[in-house]
Amino acid sequence: MPTAVKEKEEDTRCYTTFDTQSSPLQPEWRVLRCGCQQMASFALPVWLALQEELLGPGGAAPNSFDDFDDDALFQMFHLTRPCIAFITDAVCIRMKTVTVDRPALSVDAAVMVALNYYAHGLSSADVLQRLGSSQADFPGIICTVSAVIAGMADQFISFPLLRDARTNVANSIKRVCGIPNVLGVLAPAHFKIRASPYEKEKFRSFVNSLGYTSVVSQFICDSDGNILSVEKCCVGSTFEQELWDSSFKGKEMEEELHGPYSVIGGNGYRLSNHVLTPVSEPANYHENHFNEAHAKIHNVMRTTLGSMKRRFRCLMQLGFAKECSLDKQANIIKACSVLHNIAKKFSVAPPPVVGKVEPLHPGKQPLAPVTVNREAFEARRDLIYRNFSIYCKVKAPRDEDA
Repeated sequence: MPTAVKEKEEDTRCYTTFDTQSSPLQPEWRVLRCGCQQMASFALPVWLALQEELLGPGGAAPNSFDDFDDDALFQMFHLTRPCIAFITDAVCIRMKTVTVDRPALSVDAAVMVALNYYAHGLSSADVLQRLGSSQADFPGIICTVSAVIAGMADQFISFPLLRDARTNVANSIKRVCGIPNVLGVLAPAHFKIRASPYEKEKFRSFVNSLGYTSVVSQFICDSDGNILSVEKCCVGSTFEQELWDSSFKGKEMEEELHGPYSVIGGNGYRLSNHVLTPVSEPANYHENHFNEAHAKIHNVMRTTLGSMKRRFRCLMQLGFAKECSLDKQANIIKACSVLHNIAKKFSVAPPPVVGKVEPLHPGKQPLAPVTVNREAFEARRDLIYRNFSIYCKVKAPRDEDA
């Protein structure tokens, strides 16, 4: 890989940076041999450039996907040929550097099994027939590939760490909604699971506030729907505030490791110095205007999760889950998040919307009254006055006009 991923721990906090100077493979980076030249039409993050030497000499070798025409490929995997080739090569490289149970199939065939499952939530008869495998072989293959792709999250899911990156993300969000100094949209994402009703206590722990059994993860995305952070995989009854308080990103933000920035959060979160929630009872035009802007940018997360669930229908039902073992579900969620970001960089549209678009989870309200953070309350009030009052558009008089 052309980026040397450097991780350090300080005061139990984890940081991930991409060191583009120390890699011995520079300066001869090349884009993947899989036809990624089409991606040059937009800016590529460093993680999308892979060193050709790592992929072996010569052109692309024949693989299991070559038997599909482009339309059949999209129907079967909800991705395009260049995107799939990139994913396959990235998985191949990753599997050379980590210890995993090697699947009996070739890497490209194992990726085919996993992508087909992600796209439809089951393994199609066509894939079974082409690979000459049985349905019983596939769960282990899917688990292995999911763990490998989830392990690539540090390269393909990145929160803005550098000053310029933060400025760019914040400016993009401000252009959409008018709210300044915001680094992303924060929300819980619920994914349906099955749980044994015979274990009543454990079953109830999976039931969320909408009444169905789920696991919940914490997502942050930018204004374009790129996933910037995904953490946790907990039982569906977990409060989103609890997710935030115990997450790496929540601790980093609240300890001001990302500067004076905030994330947009819904009603299930407490207003804080770094989580900007809507005004619960707007009393004037300014607060209503702010709430409208808040809802507009918050809706980006609904669109993002909806797009993910249309492309990766396995997320509509993640199968049986046990409270003490959610690694399988966590890896699938994170793997689909990695693939979502890759698909966006290849400009691969998701399948069209069919039926109702799933709303964001409304948020689980705490049972006990919450103490208002006065500093955060006043900071939000000042932000609303400066950016959403009728006076903020009035130009201040110049000294010579006084």
